[in-house]
Amino acid sequence: MAALGLAASSALAEVDLSGLWAERRHEDQPERGPGPSLVEYEGLPINESARQVGLAYDPSILTLEEFQCRPHPADYGSRHSQFRMWKDVDSVTQEVVAWRTRREWQAPERTFYMDGRAHPPVFAGHSWQGFTTARWEGDVLSAETTHLKMSYLRRNGIPRSDLATLSEHYIRHGNYLTVVAVIRDPVYLTEPMIRSSDYALDMRRTIAPYPCDIVVEIADRKPGYVPHYLPGRNPFLTEYAQQHKLPQDAVLGGAQTMYPEYIEAARGAR
Repeated sequence: MAALGLAASSALAEVDLSGLWAERRHEDQPERGPGPSLVEYEGLPINESARQVGLAYDPSILTLEEFQCRPHPADYGSRHSQFRMWKDVDSVTQEVVAWRTRREWQAPERTFYMDGRAHPPVFAGHSWQGFTTARWEGDVLSAETTHLKMSYLRRNGIPRSDLATLSEHYIRHGNYLTVVAVIRDPVYLTEPMIRSSDYALDMRRTIAPYPCDIVVEIADRKPGYVPHYLPGRNPFLTEYAQQHKLPQDAVLGGAQTMYPEYIEAARGAR
């Protein structure tokens, strides 16, 4: 009887996250919608290596065939577009062995293993969605993701390495869901980077298929050419700062730009 009572209380601690969750873009809408400006790095705890990679980024690289159907990685996709979430239940024990998600944009699917399995060894293959295990912490579903392919932290060229890890927390309040993501990257970040995204339950929506065809967008490009800017040649270096009347040092990012105290320091430097 005691074992049955313990199992029942454990099950009661879990929250059903099933359903279709529609994004609410009141937070960071420009980045999550049309995308960030070039050389808009403020609030990112990046190091100099990440900054230089970002300054070399030419957005026309997205016209290359290799980039046209590339999905968002799990750490960026966790705040982008509506998604469906459902659970896999063991038919005998009725335990939830995994949670699964499918997002509308580019149709990535993820599996959150709940059965206590270990992550693969470091030399195992990497993917856009990585390998994810999850557990309940009270009524919060917490997940850890490793084995992510190298990708981006922001869609303006700021990189994220394949050594990065992603911690997520799925927090439900009635018909609203908040997803908090923490990215740690020993290659390009000096501190953890935290993002949060909000969703509302909407069972009237559907997620359609996402076919993606690759086409030749620029016919006269030389074979093998990869769009880029050489060091010191980025023509958009000061555009964003001037447009918004911001100090150039601020828009170049760094951990210091995440904190309110930086505002006063920036004002004093002007």
